[in-house]
Amino acid sequence: MTQLAISHLAFLTPGNYPDDAPWQGLEETLQLFETGERLGYNGAWVRQRHLEHGVSSASTFLAAASQRTKTIELGTAVIQVGYESPFRLAEDLSTVDVLSRGRLNVGLSAGQPAHAELLGAEVFNENWRSEDFSYNRVKRLIDNLSGRYLGDQESFIESPGNRQRPRLQPYASGLTHRLWYGGGSLRSVKWAGENNLNLLIGNLTSGENTDDYYTAQLRQLEVYRAALATHHHVNANPTPRIARGRVIVPFDSADAATRRRYTDFAASRHARTLAPQGDRRTLFSPDLVGSADQILEQLHKDPLLHELSELRIELPYEFNIEEYQQILTDFIELIAPEVGWKKAASELNQTAA
Repeated sequence: MTQLAISHLAFLTPGNYPDDAPWQGLEETLQLFETGERLGYNGAWVRQRHLEHGVSSASTFLAAASQRTKTIELGTAVIQVGYESPFRLAEDLSTVDVLSRGRLNVGLSAGQPAHAELLGAEVFNENWRSEDFSYNRVKRLIDNLSGRYLGDQESFIESPGNRQRPRLQPYASGLTHRLWYGGGSLRSVKWAGENNLNLLIGNLTSGENTDDYYTAQLRQLEVYRAALATHHHVNANPTPRIARGRVIVPFDSADAATRRRYTDFAASRHARTLAPQGDRRTLFSPDLVGSADQILEQLHKDPLLHELSELRIELPYEFNIEEYQQILTDFIELIAPEVGWKKAASELNQTAA
């Protein structure tokens, strides 16, 4: 089997916090972004989750992160567009991208969002089930980010000292090339390819005509790439990206108690990897917990990583800031160089300084 050639390394964190101390958890997540940049990671991502102890507004959090970091890509995976106004969300995302000087990456998903039975009437009204939760909602967001003008050529808006043709402001040139779709089925990856979106794949996916996680995602990669090749768009992203996410927890520098904690965590989740779960036949990849050598052995056996150049470490919900920092440090120092990753020249110069 060929050697791995990972050139882009990111991490995804839940941004979790205790119920009575949200500031502490969010501040520690900002600190983790700073740590990731200092270590040389190419990207730092958060999950957006509603009704949980985590980041409920990714654009707000990443606006703060844009002022605490300088070079690292900032991402969110994924925003369930079903709860969002495609225009208002586009305004927020454009603002964050401008504040970060073009570092924002946005993961998106369509379909009825989580907790709809609880939140549907809160976000919309009692008739929330009639809302459009289809891919069309994502396409409206993309269109709003495109920089197109509203109205005809004679349409203008005026404000003190300014007269201009109306379009979403601020316009963030290039942001549409940094939109990602969270693909987990053949239908979703095909749609992502047809619409020239970057593709996020993670540690769970739909089992369609197979009980094997790797077989399912390799087939999805084939479908996505075929769709990219047959659909061409004006001003399309010239180099769509694919990023693979896995739960990876090295424990080389951890103490004995923390190692046991990590090992018990993986053991508690192992059963779900043995067979499809639920009506949707969800397949899970095993968590990688152990020494750097043990994790490297498993990474080299991952057929998906031999197809891709981007890897995203997905950090578990259950750990604290010190454990997250230890995991990220062990990975980038002991594992990353062995999978083809190299620290950027600018990062090396900063380290030497």
